[in-house]
Amino acid sequence: MTLALCAMLAATQLAACDQSDQKQAQAPQAAPPGPTASGDPGAGAAGFQDTLQQKLLDAKPGDVILVPAGRHAFDRSLSLTVDGVTLRGEGMDRSVLSFKGQIAGAEGLLVNASDFTIEDLAIEDTKGDALKINDGRNIVIRRIRTEWTNGPDTENGAYGIYPVQTTNVLVEDSVAIGASDAGIYVGQSRDVVVRRNRAELNVAGIEIENTVNADVYENVATRNTGGILVFNMPNLPVAGHGTRVFNNRVFANNTGNFAAKGAAVASVPAGTGIIVNSNDEVEIFANEVADNDTANIIISSYFSTGYMNQYGVAENFDPYPERIFIYDNRFSGGGGSPDGIELKTLKTLLYGPFGRFPDILWDGWVDPKKLVDGKLPPELAICVANGEAQMLNVDGPDGNRNPGVDMAAHDCTLPRRAPVELAPPLDQLTKKGA
Repeated sequence: MTLALCAMLAATQLAACDQSDQKQAQAPQAAPPGPTASGDPGAGAAGFQDTLQQKLLDAKPGDVILVPAGRHAFDRSLSLTVDGVTLRGEGMDRSVLSFKGQIAGAEGLLVNASDFTIEDLAIEDTKGDALKINDGRNIVIRRIRTEWTNGPDTENGAYGIYPVQTTNVLVEDSVAIGASDAGIYVGQSRDVVVRRNRAELNVAGIEIENTVNADVYENVATRNTGGILVFNMPNLPVAGHGTRVFNNRVFANNTGNFAAKGAAVASVPAGTGIIVNSNDEVEIFANEVADNDTANIIISSYFSTGYMNQYGVAENFDPYPERIFIYDNRFSGGGGSPDGIELKTLKTLLYGPFGRFPDILWDGWVDPKKLVDGKLPPELAICVANGEAQMLNVDGPDGNRNPGVDMAAHDCTLPRRAPVELAPPLDQLTKKGA
């Protein structure tokens, strides 16, 4: 029997054909409003809006700009283009920048600068991305909350915390809620640590895209559509590789997909835990992964995404996931109620109406030019050293005619990657765990 596995799950395009029965989680209650700050007349807030924007415009290297406690209303974007500035509030639930009435600008705060630190404040209800940091070095994002307080909604901004084309980046102790694309998104960057954050009720909780050398650890990803994504888009000039995903809790990511039509994550099925797509040298270890209804881990290629009809392909793009090492994770539940009629049908055919997929799904695509005696050489393999956990090969190349489990083919190990070492001055922060 041929099953066209509606997009076997590509990390970002796992085509979910039927979302009518997806579980739409309820948003957590928004943080209570803080006191109105001096100079902030409540909902109008023109006074503090103008004050803060002027401080950002007048900033000089070394400046620390303070955001007092209070709920400060803004109707247009803020921007910063000066290196060496710190923006500091009094706590992510005390110093709140609210863009609920935003009428101008694509972001809440747009930063085009290096040596930038932002800490201890919240950015709520922006029209577009909440916090975007573009083309900078030495970026610290700590104890920040980005949230759309109305809960999951297609009209919400795409990204919560969004460093892109950056180098030497630390994102820690932050919260991202309600983004219609990704809560925490690191794109086209290098040397990145994402740790101790919570991503909830986003389409993608934490997303590492076309990024080189990233550590993602001690985070909680729950009630998203997909928990943690590591992938390469085919139309970008730099291919990502070298990500470690470890010591995270990734559970119950079963929220219905609410991404805008045409967005890269619009077809991620509800119920995906950790996903790797077209990315190499990825380690997934020591995570607690549970109760993700489609699958706890998915490994997939460009050919399962649907990108072929939507995006160009960069020269030398490698569509195949290689050198993937999965070990020492703790799995429970999950796989029992996959999203989309094709996945439901496949699960029922293989495991019965009350069964469940194995903890790991793989679309089965390999580069035929790299095969040796019909197999990938050990240094390019997908290796699983995870106790009794199994990986189902859904046989995408042959139209899903012969899906099956062959753990002997993946009984291998790969060299373990060294921890990401951020360059000064951020190296002291990661060493001390500050």
